[in-house]
Amino acid sequence: MRQKVVVGMSGGVDSSVAAYLLKEQGYEVVGVTMLTGRDDDPAVAGQSEAEGESSAVKEAQKTCEILGIEHSVVDFKSEFNKQVLGYFVSEYVRGCTPNPCIACNRYVKWKSLLFRADQLGAERIATGHYAKIIRLENGRYSVRNAVTATKDQTYALYGLGQDQLARTLMPVGDYEKEEIRRIAERLGLAVAHKPDSQDICFVPDHDYAGFILRKTGMESAPGNFVDENGRVLGRHRGLIHYTVGQRKGLGISAETPLFVKELRPETNEVVLCRSEALFARECLVADVNYMAVEALDAPTPAIGKIRYSHKGSPCVLYPNEDGSIRCVFEEPQRAMTPGQAAVFYRGDYVLCGGVIVRSDRCALRPR
Repeated sequence: MRQKVVVGMSGGVDSSVAAYLLKEQGYEVVGVTMLTGRDDDPAVAGQSEAEGESSAVKEAQKTCEILGIEHSVVDFKSEFNKQVLGYFVSEYVRGCTPNPCIACNRYVKWKSLLFRADQLGAERIATGHYAKIIRLENGRYSVRNAVTATKDQTYALYGLGQDQLARTLMPVGDYEKEEIRRIAERLGLAVAHKPDSQDICFVPDHDYAGFILRKTGMESAPGNFVDENGRVLGRHRGLIHYTVGQRKGLGISAETPLFVKELRPETNEVVLCRSEALFARECLVADVNYMAVEALDAPTPAIGKIRYSHKGSPCVLYPNEDGSIRCVFEEPQRAMTPGQAAVFYRGDYVLCGGVIVRSDRCALRPR
């Protein structure tokens, strides 16, 4: 009897080809498109039809018709609103820069897909992520780098749990992006040359502050720009307009370029500095999720990535009694940002990962 697998289909080329590859491997494939409700926001609803949620459903349905597989739609607007949108807003208000895609993967996409799989009696779920899943000699599961380094998505998957990984397939991890597009073209899929999604799906205009203001109705209180010694340099528009490492849009004149070093919600201050002051060797990482091991009990060498586009750098991880990790890099790293993920690798697979913090107000989960 064939194993049944539920494939999360976004209407894009990667998930479409993932469904095809699994069918070719002999699985009974069911395509599922998840509704987030992001079209309910005026700014999102005004985007082009090709990028809208209704379009994604239609594209996924067309693909399933061509492949001859079942398709269904699952509404998870409530979970998305709480676990992703709520978290996104609350972290920005705290002066942190969140990773909504990471929260969505762990607490919404995988949870919803597995729930749907159980309803359908499916043993597995699958996605179109560029990553691989491996089972190590110690019996634990981890995500391994995809064949294509430029598309590798392991950083955004570090938060998945062992039960989630054990039931997940990621078939496109063995392919280059252009190979995936050629397969889709050969199959006659309309999404073969559909552009990749960029940035945060629910803020297509990149105006994060505007989204937060529309979502909460609150005003973004102006405050002071200060230097590292506390000297007032000018006035800012509100903390939600800024993130660590930012240079553009400050409206401050100086002899040398100034960058955001720190956000201080308790005093409503934005600390500015020169570029060299953004570099540091250490960061504190909390809300740690372990993949390759159950926990760390001694200083452990690793390769650390402090943002999605970061190439990774050698470091040593020191476990703390409270469950957090002190990470010390061999070389100073630029703009380690509270709220962003720090993901640690052993070779080409994920050892563990967590959230960069400077206090306990930045967390992966919404509060």
